[in-house]
Amino acid sequence: MEKSWKEAIKTVLAESEIPLHYTEISELILSRGYYETDGATPAATVSAQLASSIKHDGEKSPFMRVSKGVFALKNSPAAVIVSASTPSFKQKKLETLAEADVELSDSIIHSFGMYWQRDLVVWRKDPKMYGKQQALSKPVDFGKQKGIYILYDHHTVVYVGRSIDRPLGKRLFEHTVDRLGSRWNRFSWFGLLDVTQEGSLREAALNTSLASLIATLEALLIEALEPPQNRKRGDDFSAIEYIQDIDPELKEKEIQNTLRSIEQKMRGGS
Repeated sequence: MEKSWKEAIKTVLAESEIPLHYTEISELILSRGYYETDGATPAATVSAQLASSIKHDGEKSPFMRVSKGVFALKNSPAAVIVSASTPSFKQKKLETLAEADVELSDSIIHSFGMYWQRDLVVWRKDPKMYGKQQALSKPVDFGKQKGIYILYDHHTVVYVGRSIDRPLGKRLFEHTVDRLGSRWNRFSWFGLLDVTQEGSLREAALNTSLASLIATLEALLIEALEPPQNRKRGDDFSAIEYIQDIDPELKEKEIQNTLRSIEQKMRGGS
């Protein structure tokens, strides 16, 4: 077990032969047991640690930023791979220090979920919608999220809406009982509220330029619609994706059904 996030990041990057995205770094830290946390935002924590080290430690920072969100350890095999085709660290630092801050604060969309399943949510007037940054991180309830959502019939878009005056969970519940009720089984969402380390949602200050706004809108459309001629997601889409987690109420029902099934089999065999 490592003593800090920073030491854990250094260990993961030292073990890698290639530069890694901060979400990959956080996933490897948790899966390899280098650091334990009950926080809900390990990827964001790793990103903040890297950005802070590069900004405040300067030349003394053990990390180098290879591209947007991608990092390597200085003097590591991964750093050697990219050194021939990238500017010197000093040049890179001057060019990207501001960008590192933008990556953390200049995004309108702070979190999103893609192709979540309708049947993994217990639908009521004020539903809970759980998601995780990674399998080992704390689940977050996105029922109170605000932003944009898309309804699908499998992978076909059937409706695009917004949740501002009423939160995301309530808006989606309404679509289970309105004219669209039988026409969708999956949904994607793009949230304006930020996620705290404790797993709650909070309003985030809007600090964006017109260029960043346009880039975010472009990236959102590419991410949501996946047009075949766009080979990658939008350049400035730095929001963190959350994977869907089944509602604990449904988990409990599954357990009870399994226990009943085992009980019935045991009775039948006796």
